[in-house]
Amino acid sequence: MMRSLKMAFALSGLLLTTYSSRAQSPGKPESNRFTKVVLAQRLEEPMQFQILKDGRVLFAERKGKLKVYDPKSQALETVAEFAVSTKYVNKAGEVTEGEDGMQGIILDPDYEKNHWIYIYYSLAGDEAKNILVRYEWHGKELIESSRKVVLEVPVQREECCHVGGGMTFDKDKNLYLTTGDNTFSRASDGFAPLDERPGESARDSQKSSPNTNDLRGKILRIHPEPDGTAGAAPYTIPKGNLFPVGTPQTRPEIYTMGNRNPWRPTIDSKTGWLYWGEVGPDGSRDDLEKRGPQSYDEFNRAKGPGFYGWPYFVADNKAYIRYDFATKVSAGPFDAAKPVNNSPNSTGLKELPTAQPAFIWYSKAQSQEFPLMESGGNSAVGGPVFRKADFKNASRSFPEYYEGKWFITDWVRGWVNVVEMNQSGEYKSMERFLPDLKLKGPIDMKFGPEGDLYVLEYGNGYFKDNPEAELIRIEYNSGNRKPLVEASVSKTAGALPMQVTFSSAGTRDYDQDDLLQYEWVITKNNVAFKTLKEANPSVTFTTPGTYKATLTVTDKAGEKNTKSVEIKAGNEPPMVDFKITKGNSTFFFPGKSIQYQVSVSDREDGSLANKRILPSQVSVSTNYLSEGFNLTKIAQKQLSVDASAQYATAISLINNGDCKACHATNEKMLGPSFQEVSSKYKGDPTAMAALSDKILKGGSGVWGDAFMPAHPTMAESDMKGIVKYIMSLSDAPKPAKTLPVKGTYTTVVPKGDTEGSFIFRAAYSDRGTKTAPAQSSEATVVLRSPVVPISFADQIQEISFNNDSTVAFVRNPGGSFRLRGTDLTGIKQIEIVRAPGRNSTTPLSGTIEIHAGAADGILLGKLSGEYKDKVIVDVTPMAVSGVKDIYFVFTGAPLRIKAIRFGQGE
Repeated sequence: MMRSLKMAFALSGLLLTTYSSRAQSPGKPESNRFTKVVLAQRLEEPMQFQILKDGRVLFAERKGKLKVYDPKSQALETVAEFAVSTKYVNKAGEVTEGEDGMQGIILDPDYEKNHWIYIYYSLAGDEAKNILVRYEWHGKELIESSRKVVLEVPVQREECCHVGGGMTFDKDKNLYLTTGDNTFSRASDGFAPLDERPGESARDSQKSSPNTNDLRGKILRIHPEPDGTAGAAPYTIPKGNLFPVGTPQTRPEIYTMGNRNPWRPTIDSKTGWLYWGEVGPDGSRDDLEKRGPQSYDEFNRAKGPGFYGWPYFVADNKAYIRYDFATKVSAGPFDAAKPVNNSPNSTGLKELPTAQPAFIWYSKAQSQEFPLMESGGNSAVGGPVFRKADFKNASRSFPEYYEGKWFITDWVRGWVNVVEMNQSGEYKSMERFLPDLKLKGPIDMKFGPEGDLYVLEYGNGYFKDNPEAELIRIEYNSGNRKPLVEASVSKTAGALPMQVTFSSAGTRDYDQDDLLQYEWVITKNNVAFKTLKEANPSVTFTTPGTYKATLTVTDKAGEKNTKSVEIKAGNEPPMVDFKITKGNSTFFFPGKSIQYQVSVSDREDGSLANKRILPSQVSVSTNYLSEGFNLTKIAQKQLSVDASAQYATAISLINNGDCKACHATNEKMLGPSFQEVSSKYKGDPTAMAALSDKILKGGSGVWGDAFMPAHPTMAESDMKGIVKYIMSLSDAPKPAKTLPVKGTYTTVVPKGDTEGSFIFRAAYSDRGTKTAPAQSSEATVVLRSPVVPISFADQIQEISFNNDSTVAFVRNPGGSFRLRGTDLTGIKQIEIVRAPGRNSTTPLSGTIEIHAGAADGILLGKLSGEYKDKVIVDVTPMAVSGVKDIYFVFTGAPLRIKAIRFGQGE
């Protein structure tokens, strides 16, 4: 059984941020009125879902399982399992995992009467086709005897891609089915796959998307019929499709064509217009002379049937160029007004309808037209158009603020944006929905019968069971909101008697007139120990054991929320201290030594001083961490230092970016594993530059045809951090250096590193007691580089910064800033490092003063007159010692500052 988890998007009570240029609507709901509910977790490649009137959720998984989630039992059950094809054969004859499988599921509009459901999947076996089948389903197993094949789509399983599989119904009960272009595009350098050479039809999208006589690369529209009504075919063709029935060299089922991989179609219930997401190719650069534009994903709207351009046009009808894959010769761009399909692989009409431009389009780079789309890898999904009238009797429907707006999402980027259209359906504005909500591979999204927004999350990697795959529901609360509860204790572990003060600090209620009631229930081994009806009570524990204290807060309307903390009584945690006894306690200086001493004492075990704790029982280690590591977290959380800590920033970038969509650490996905990359480039002195350039610009060819998207907005330091982490995976694990509890340590810096830090850590785990578990404590000292980036400065006066805070501009006399907590032991010189750029070496004149304790505190040093590229202030001997806040005060000419360098002199 899976428990429903709720996470309120309280977001500090702030209003949702609006990213459009228009004025914010007064009806915009506060973000804390939305609650995320996790319904089902650890799903196996979920693809598409449907919500029944009773709240059950039916969904398809790519490997062939049809499952249902029951909110009453909070359980998942398998309804049926289909034999599906998920493989294809590549050019080398190798069998490889592909996009095929079970792609879609939908309920008939009259499901309550006929109990029909439709399933779209890739049929297993030698016959390459995707089929739409219909079954009766009464809530348990499918009725096998009711199986009816509604539609067949012949496909290629040679290097295939792009299946589609999205389905929706309109008010006239016409079924829309999306189909992909079934074309391998990774051998086309990120441009349109137009390979007309004999035997290469799998790489020519002209056989499908712009082929008027083929069902692939389309959105099809049919009207399902009961058996017998339509003769041999269980559907009829509704009026208004792109080609009338009987038109030579056409298929009448076609509603839109020129689609690459259309996803998640939706119908606006008021206008009847069709909306969908369109996944674009992988290119990240323009080649407007030879090939055409870079890749764009699209969100599209159709008021009627039409041709949407692929593979001749993309975005707002940016034209690809006729390109001969055999001769590598280009022959000019295609004409959107009069597109022609002359491919020998097409069986349809040559002259095509005028190409329709995309509604919204965005590349790997930052979009100028739609900046809220962000940058990096992309995969447009789509989503629903909200209409309040669809939820007349719903208990918690979304507010009217969202009336007529389109909710869209992106599988890679994980945001949800809300698009507003004007009365004629044209684009008006866009804003972020719940800015702090980060989805993990959203693959389907729709509103449920109660007006909640459901999202199916596939997870962050292709073709595997991602542990983060889940089904969630986002509820809106227009009335009284649950309190937001915070609970903490003054002491989580200690010897007996143990006095603990409980705190509800931070607890709040967004309905400000509410009076809150507090109740602490303390249990031991799930047995009630004590109940306290105060906000911040105190308790003295006299019996050893592990206790759980749960705070329940109730508002005047009876809404409740809880939070728990754990307390371990009967054993006092040890005290550990790591102290620099000689040397600077803020900075390391390469090749210089520090002296240190570790002290440990424990109430039950004794101490190092009285020799009841032996030095061998204390772990003392040091690690050198390269640039990009978050020193603040190390210092605050006293983290143990290992490889994952050293590369924490890089790992975070990988986890939160689009890398995991194509790469895993140890297994091959669409791209090579990071371990494979590390092994390939091990010992290569050009690897850092080459791999960083690959991340920046994208490309293909090294590991096959798979195209890596560009990341043009990623900072250089972030790219290098990721490459360093990847390259470290082929190194043998290096055990942390074991140090004595008292001694001297000489800092040796790896060649080429200039901004790293030494982390010293001492840790001790006590022996515990007969009735209480062991407790551990540790102490950490961070010695950072003596070159301090200007971004560390605070208390800024009359100084401005560039966008990423890497350069400070002193523009006016009296400008100043502070560096907090700086040890001046042994410091003889302080250099203001000028930032490169225009006039960065021009001699300037003025006065620079450095003070300790305050801007007008003890004068450490002063520089007056002219200063050139080296701006060095000598520190007055014995002016001050110990750890102080340092203030820099400037008068005179403008100055660009990159960093502050502390030196010990010659």
